Amino acid sequence: MKNITLLSLAAAAVLFTACGEDAKKAAAEATAKATETVKETTSNAVEATKEAASNAAEATKEAAANAVDATKEAAAEAKAAAEEKAAAAAEALKERAAAATEAAKEKAADAVDATKEAASNAVEATKEAASSAAAAVAGSDDLAAKGKELFAKCAGCHGADGKTKALGKSAVIAGEPAEDIEKKLHEYKAGTRNVAGMGMLMKGQVASLSDEDIKALAAYIASLK
Repeated sequence: MKNITLLSLAAAAVLFTACGEDAKKAAAEATAKATETVKETTSNAVEATKEAASNAAEATKEAAANAVDATKEAAAEAKAAAEEKAAAAAEALKERAAAATEAAKEKAADAVDATKEAASNAVEATKEAASSAAAAVAGSDDLAAKGKELFAKCAGCHGADGKTKALGKSAVIAGEPAEDIEKKLHEYKAGTRNVAGMGMLMKGQVASLSDEDIKALAAYIASLK
């Protein structure tokens, strides 16, 4: 718009100036000035455009650099957050594993203690059983020895082997069940038994015998075969 105005001024100068060399010279100078002004204006516009383009490019680079930095920063923050979460998860997993291991150890220890206790109880029970068996064997031997000793005064009538009929009247007593013999001896002692008229005789024989003596004597007689 400014260029058009200058050209118009130059044309007006030509129209109003008198013809001749002065007029031509004035027109030429005006035209030259107008042309120079147009060139200068164009040059300024080009420079301004270049500067604007340069500024825009610089701004674009700066914006791109800022965007890259922001992206890097965001990525670094995201990575740090992910690493922190991973570390927390790993720590939680370690704690759970440690708790599970501790629980397993406690259960194993309890199982070992229970096994030891059961083994100890079994050993004690075995010892008690062995002791009882030994006592029973010893008691049996003592009982047999005592029964044999007590039978000495019976042997005169029943024979050393218990197979003689006392006074030719009684039954053979050798090998009778111990329970039956014990019952009969108690009855003789109480005076409630009298077989073949031998009740009083037998009562005198067993009167001094204790219950334990009768048991031992009955067991010995039962053992005679």
